[in-house]
Amino acid sequence: MKRFLLVAALLLVLVLLVACSQDTVPPAPQPEAAQVECPECQACADAPVCPEVQACPEPEVCAEPVVAVVPFEEQWANSPHNDITAEAFNHWNEDDPAQIPESCAKCHSTSGYVDFLGADGSEAGVVNAPHPIGSTVECSACHNDATIHKTSVVFPSGIEITDLGDESRCMECHQGRESKVSVDAAIEKVGLTDSPDEVSADLGFRNIHYFAAAATQYGAQAEGGYQYDGNSYDIKFYHVDGFNTCNTCHDPHTLEINIVACQTCHTDVNTVEDFAKVRMAGSEADYDGDGNVEEGVVEEIAGVQETLFTAIQAYASEVAGTPILYNPAAYPYFFGDANANGQVDEDESGYASWTPRLLRAAYNYQVATKDPGKFAHNGKYIIQLMYDSIADLNTAVTEPVDMTTMHRIDPGHFAGSEEAFRHWDEEGAVPSSCAKCHSADGLPQLISEGVITSQPVSNGFKCTTCHANMEDFSRIEITDVTFPSGATVSMDDPDSNLCISCHQGRASTIDIEKATAGLEEDAVPENALRFTNVHYFAAGATKFGGEVQGAYQNPELSYLGKFNHVPGFDNCTDCHNTHELEVKTEACFTCHAGVETVQDIRGPLSTADYDGDGDVTEGIAGEIATYSDKLYAAMQEYATSVIGKAIIYNPNAYPYFFEDTDGNGEINGEEGAYTAWTPRLLKAAYNYQYVQKDPGAFAHNGKYVIQFLYDNLSSLSTKVDVDMAGMIRPDAPAAQ
Repeated sequence: MKRFLLVAALLLVLVLLVACSQDTVPPAPQPEAAQVECPECQACADAPVCPEVQACPEPEVCAEPVVAVVPFEEQWANSPHNDITAEAFNHWNEDDPAQIPESCAKCHSTSGYVDFLGADGSEAGVVNAPHPIGSTVECSACHNDATIHKTSVVFPSGIEITDLGDESRCMECHQGRESKVSVDAAIEKVGLTDSPDEVSADLGFRNIHYFAAAATQYGAQAEGGYQYDGNSYDIKFYHVDGFNTCNTCHDPHTLEINIVACQTCHTDVNTVEDFAKVRMAGSEADYDGDGNVEEGVVEEIAGVQETLFTAIQAYASEVAGTPILYNPAAYPYFFGDANANGQVDEDESGYASWTPRLLRAAYNYQVATKDPGKFAHNGKYIIQLMYDSIADLNTAVTEPVDMTTMHRIDPGHFAGSEEAFRHWDEEGAVPSSCAKCHSADGLPQLISEGVITSQPVSNGFKCTTCHANMEDFSRIEITDVTFPSGATVSMDDPDSNLCISCHQGRASTIDIEKATAGLEEDAVPENALRFTNVHYFAAGATKFGGEVQGAYQNPELSYLGKFNHVPGFDNCTDCHNTHELEVKTEACFTCHAGVETVQDIRGPLSTADYDGDGDVTEGIAGEIATYSDKLYAAMQEYATSVIGKAIIYNPNAYPYFFEDTDGNGEINGEEGAYTAWTPRLLKAAYNYQYVQKDPGAFAHNGKYVIQFLYDNLSSLSTKVDVDMAGMIRPDAPAAQ
């Protein structure tokens, strides 16, 4: 009896130690039985109340108190993790033998999870034997010697996510059971990798499984969805500081969402159902193309999913040859509609006419269905998966689904799947030279500390990239901004200074002057020059013109400075929507009546026929386009006749300018970067690229742009034939 009481007391003390221990503190070593002493109750710094205790049943054996109440037991007892009636814990009751197989035991029994962790002394990372039915996810599943040190999770794709905290305990099961890797493997196994539209009786549906929240949240980092080769996808969805893990949004014991904490920002949320109305400022695109951008992201996802199923049904009937139906509550979910009545009848079995293309799309449809919290976990990743599935199915049917009004991504600041934020995924960090504008925390670090270090890769900007706090959403204030030329300027409002901190380019006149100093203007130097790229969307540099010298300016000429529009429309946020970034075109048309697009606008102070084509009704954008086209033609003529090596430009492929060795006007796989630069050609190419990379240059400072393009044409005309008849250089300020 005494031995039994001793063991019981030790077990209760162990529960207390696990419940009250900090994850950063290693578990106390377990002494041998002959040396047992009752440890003292250690108050847990994070626990609001230390567990109640009672006297030891046999003082002569254990003089210290033991736990009487298991912490959080009541909360856990009423949670889904302890729903003993749920299918998740009863699915195998009628099996013979009635036991949970190795492939399921990890997440459907406590002993199986402990076995997988190796907390029972077995090999970690694998379940080697079936486990008994009858358990739920009990305390010891998450509170044991293994989980207290757990910091990583391996997903079904084989990808390991590291540097985790307590959320790793949740992610181990809420990750799904399939991935892009397994779908591709299934297709390869039947020999159809290169035959996407061939039906195979040996190809079956692959089910992601249920509540794969972690796979959704980590997006492309986990590859839980089917990601199409050649496309890029959002990585982990970063919400806001303090709300980025399972156990900061969900109560770890009840599993309920912490609504009160959410209300700090989402003030109109009072129930779980209200989350369906939430739409963050970084998710304002019309993803499903229904024209409604006021609805919650839940509805946007539902709209895209509905379109995807329409595409799946069209493809199944036309290409696979068998109509398809879906039932989210009945395995195997997809059924053949033999009688084409649009509903699953009792005699209709699982769909059997799978092609690789159809399997990929159906898999993504199921991924979107089986995570009810997908809109919060990483809604844009789910949208990207479904959008790409629709686009892929469209390539194989005679009447593609209309996607013209749908959107795959958000505007630049929040387009997490795009190159501007995905460029450094392989390196794992954004270097300090790029982090200011291509990471979520680079700019705030520069403003607060005056320096920038390398930053983690991000899914675009966060709220705190521009907002000083999340209480009143006040913006970070910047009084002035220094440009690559060294010039320091300021917009009329601090908010726009935030914009031009990044939208300023990365080079200037000074860089070109340094690179070409002392060189003969039309000779290729022995030490080859390299193309200098101004970088993208240098709107701030265009706006300030000659004051910051973002474009290459001839030092012997004068240039227009900052373009001042009209009061109320002279700052970045006056003309662009702060989050969507789109131009407020309706506001423009208030003054510029009679135009269909902003490119058609021509101000009352820009009436000259600058490009000499006789058309003074076209917008300034049209005038600049003529200059740009003529400059490119002149550059090509110069490269061929003066240098002897043809040049060709591709705005979407680094390093943009290539040597056209075969002279066919196209870039083939063997043609590399252009290297035969002369100073004259480099200056022209720099300015040509400048205009291509600021699509709003006509509005930001159109006449300044025409000035430097005119100067490049004039320079090239001294060596090649350039028709500049009738062309006009806008007036410049008098030289000082």
